[in-house]
Amino acid sequence: MDVGLKRELEEKVGAGERLTREDGIALYESDDLAWLGGLAHEVRTRLNGDVVHFNVNRHLNMTNVCTASCAYCSFQRKPGEKDAYTMRIEEAVKLATAMESENLTELHIVNGLHPNLPWRYYPRSLRELKAALPDVSLKAFTATEIHHFETISGLSASEILDELIDAGLESLTGGGAEIFDWEVRQHIVDHRTHWEDWSRIHRLAHEKGLKTPCTMLYGHIEEPRHRVDHVLRLRELQDETGGFQVFIPLRYQHDFVDMKDGKIRNRLQARTQMATGAEALKTFAVSRLLFDNVPHVKVFWVMHGVQTAQLALQHGADDMDGSVVEYKITHDADDFGTPNKLTREDLLDLIRDAGFRPVERNTRYEIIREYDGPDPARRESPQPMRV
Repeated sequence: MDVGLKRELEEKVGAGERLTREDGIALYESDDLAWLGGLAHEVRTRLNGDVVHFNVNRHLNMTNVCTASCAYCSFQRKPGEKDAYTMRIEEAVKLATAMESENLTELHIVNGLHPNLPWRYYPRSLRELKAALPDVSLKAFTATEIHHFETISGLSASEILDELIDAGLESLTGGGAEIFDWEVRQHIVDHRTHWEDWSRIHRLAHEKGLKTPCTMLYGHIEEPRHRVDHVLRLRELQDETGGFQVFIPLRYQHDFVDMKDGKIRNRLQARTQMATGAEALKTFAVSRLLFDNVPHVKVFWVMHGVQTAQLALQHGADDMDGSVVEYKITHDADDFGTPNKLTREDLLDLIRDAGFRPVERNTRYEIIREYDGPDPARRESPQPMRV
């Protein structure tokens, strides 16, 4: 990168000035990861100090039966296929309550787009989960699922959200975003929820008082300009609604092993390579620098591995997604080597080992408990990168 442009970007970041599309593309073109990480760390420190947020959650996927066959997805099954499943609501409640003793604070619920399940299954499932776990926040359904519910129920998204909120919904999930630019999206997505409907549904959720996450699936056939475009669309919507709490870059995964039924469902992997650790860290850094109006950037350790997740905390991220049990959407697809579960103590150790102070939060980013950071008296104890 040209020295003059580097200095100009440093001055913009230091002054808190909004970066442009051209700035974002220039940042991706830089091969100076230490410099990028330093800039992003300056912003994350300005916003969140030496804190890394985490929560204790459980991922619950009540069905993997899906009408869509997205090119990157190994989770979906068609009706009648081997390993296709749909939980009875009582089953879902039993799984959810199994973690009750660990002071669970959030259930994260995402499903396939089931062609035959009735609309009433979904609000009923929330009501029964909430009745069983009244102190646990329900973070459920992607905008793609809400759009699907419109089709199967004949109700509007507004009516659907009202009923789900009445049943206990506290937040949508951020999925279904992938990459919004149609140049890429038409090759990777096999459902009808694109930017127009995804943004419409999150806008409605924000109008109803819900705070939601937003995501980006990166590291497949997209180019850096598509990532920049994706973030800027979300940034503009955030200017309008203020409803996004956190941005979550999700690393696209290959299938590392054959599926149990002998099929490889990921149709992209023959022509793609997964993003390297360096590319992941660059994506976190540039996203943090562009996203001047979203308070948090989360690293989902399941998709990045725990060591890259720790490094992401030095490259703009301030949240390490929770304890997670049985994350099927990735673990059904690969043998990436990440565990199914990290306990609260595991997360505390990882965050301190990266040099930060752990803070447990709930779904609304309200603080539940603050913990001590690394012991400054120990010479080998890591400390946050200084800015």
